[in-house]
Amino acid sequence: MAKEDKKDFNAMLHDSKDMPKFQIITDRKSIEKYGGSKMYFAPPIDYDKVMRQVPHGKVITVGKIREYFAKTSGADFTEPITAGIFVSIAAWASYQRSNDETPYWRTLKAKGELNAKYPGGVEAQKEKLEAEGHVIIQKGRKNIRYYVKDYEKFLFDLR
Repeated sequence: MAKEDKKDFNAMLHDSKDMPKFQIITDRKSIEKYGGSKMYFAPPIDYDKVMRQVPHGKVITVGKIREYFAKTSGADFTEPITAGIFVSIAAWASYQRSNDETPYWRTLKAKGELNAKYPGGVEAQKEKLEAEGHVIIQKGRKNIRYYVKDYEKFLFDLR
């Protein structure tokens, strides 16, 4: 995100944008990719609520949150673009508050990857995760990325 210091992420977090809502998609490739045509859009605050549930020492992926929303809403899948944006909004909203923190650093991208769009970037997320006992590994030579080692062992189970 650009110009984070100029935005009110807590206002964005509480702006539902007429969500939750469903949309039926008709594009064959998308239906095949996502396993159905009923797409769910969760509001930003719902991502924050789920991210708050992840306890110390555990992690979750954006994909697992999307699966949870799809399952609980009766949809085939949750829209992926807004999911990534709303997770970032929840992170920045927490960062802007002086109290009532959301442990956003525990929410990872696919395959346990750290999120460069969080406050402080990958370095800040890495520091917080290591403080909770996670081992962070680096992959790549030119396009360097960071991952929680064996993240699957630490996945929080949403129920």
